[in-house]
Amino acid sequence: MQLILHTGAHFTEQERLMKSLLRNKGEFGQRGIAVPGPNSYRGLIRDTLNAMHRTPASAEAREVLLDVILDGSKADRVILSDPNFFRTPATAVRKGQLYPAAARRMRFMAELFPDDDLEIFLAIRNPAALLPILHGKADKKDPDAFWGPHDPLDVRWSETIEDIKEAVPHVPITIWCNEDMPLIWSQIIREMAGFEPHEKVAGGFDLLASIMSKEGMQRFRAYLDGHPDLTEIQKRRVIAAFLDKFALEDEIEEELDMEGWTEELVNEMTDLYDEDVLAIQRIPGVSLITP
Repeated sequence: MQLILHTGAHFTEQERLMKSLLRNKGEFGQRGIAVPGPNSYRGLIRDTLNAMHRTPASAEAREVLLDVILDGSKADRVILSDPNFFRTPATAVRKGQLYPAAARRMRFMAELFPDDDLEIFLAIRNPAALLPILHGKADKKDPDAFWGPHDPLDVRWSETIEDIKEAVPHVPITIWCNEDMPLIWSQIIREMAGFEPHEKVAGGFDLLASIMSKEGMQRFRAYLDGHPDLTEIQKRRVIAAFLDKFALEDEIEEELDMEGWTEELVNEMTDLYDEDVLAIQRIPGVSLITP
């Protein structure tokens, strides 16, 4: 069985993506792809992973989990989505590292499903925008617990991803940047489903509709109707052009509220994030979805 794990990250439109996946549930089901409702498995898997810190899972754990998740149905590919796969926002940062528990929890998942083909799908986000949110949610905000010996310029997604690859080297990882999601939303859905690039999916513009004016979406859809032969790359250029004119500023502007941070620091963190994305592309076994 192919087991697709959408592991977040937090605050990267994860619930909206889950809703878009569920819009395709019927069509996916006809092709052997299951999209279970998240309430059927999130708490169950989380409790199982937490218990595995104390004792290994039983030999029957896989079958028990799948019986509950699939509720008796059959599937060749199962898509599971939980932003808390790698722990909650309260513990997402420890001593300057993003999701330090990710590698161990993925090792537990591999132990739970030893004969299945696991794949990780993960959205990353500029630490300059994400860290202030996670700091506000952290259960330990003191500098030693949150930052440790590091400072904001030291935070790297590649460190977390390399740790995961070391723990489960056989598990492919697909990454995309939260900042690119309006342009690549439909591709993310297709790749999670294992579809070909040209295949249609429902909800391919769900995120776009949330950040573009109603007039803009009407004109955008009319443009697509008048140009049915656009390639995927051409569609993304059209999306970018319409966003430039019709984006809802309140939906795309980010307010960074972190005491002591300057504009210069944020700009430097953003430059380092761009460099880190390039480093991630070079990690073996990692694919990056880009516009």
